[in-house]
Amino acid sequence: MWGWEDGMAALAWLLIPLVAAIGAGVWGSWATRHRGAGDGPELAGYERFREAMERSHGTDAA
Repeated sequence: MWGWEDGMAALAWLLIPLVAAIGAGVWGSWATRHRGAGDGPELAGYERFREAMERSHGTDAA
């Protein structure tokens, strides 16, 4: 009645959602991870850039 090929086809169709669920779980845990670094270095670099731009505009406007 049921052949080996039918059993493997059913197993393949059951494995597809299982693999997708595992992938979604891994992605979800990665997307909600705690980022400990923060914005410190980026904000410090932006502040230095702003100060440099203010100094360069201050000398041109005079």
